[in-house]
Amino acid sequence: MKPILTAFERSPDRGRGLARDVRVRWALEEAGVDYDVRLLSFEAMKQPAHLALHPFGQIPTYEDDERVLFESGAIVLHLAEHHPGLLPADAAARARAVAWLFAALNTVEPPIVERGMALLFERDQPWYAERMPMLEQRVDMRLAQLSARLGDADWLDGAFSAGDLMMVSVLLRLGRPGPLDAYPNLSAYVARGEARPTYRRAFAEQLAVFNRSADPSG
Repeated sequence: MKPILTAFERSPDRGRGLARDVRVRWALEEAGVDYDVRLLSFEAMKQPAHLALHPFGQIPTYEDDERVLFESGAIVLHLAEHHPGLLPADAAARARAVAWLFAALNTVEPPIVERGMALLFERDQPWYAERMPMLEQRVDMRLAQLSARLGDADWLDGAFSAGDLMMVSVLLRLGRPGPLDAYPNLSAYVARGEARPTYRRAFAEQLAVFNRSADPSG
């Protein structure tokens, strides 16, 4: 069977490519793997059938003939390990690419998500004005470190890899205009990722799902 990816029936990101299924769609496109998508409502995500695939009732999940996986990072890593194009052949370079994938998820994404949640849900709270400078500072620290490491290179460590795929996906959550504007090399880095035909196809697929869900004519 073709692999099956689960995704939002009506994405809360309004088709902007920020839902985590887009990372997996992009990896599948990079790997040249044909796949199917099972769309889920928020209600369906909390039902036993989906909880059997993802114990926390989220998306994405990935199913093929041999396995069921959850967590976008785990799925992207699995695809990268089993299909050419997302990890270098050299063992040391391969390990570094995996390290960048984890750095994107564990070091760079958490302060970005915390900032985003505050912007969305805490604006009317009395602590918002005092808390936001701290959150912005945390994000800026990571961006400064990443910018220094990237320098004038196209990608983080040689050729494009799963580490870049994940890092670009994480940085996209900052939006435009936003904190990336202070780092031209990171802005250009993200733009290179977005320009890849594989990313454009993944983005278009998610946007098409949202547009269909938002069309009152069905």
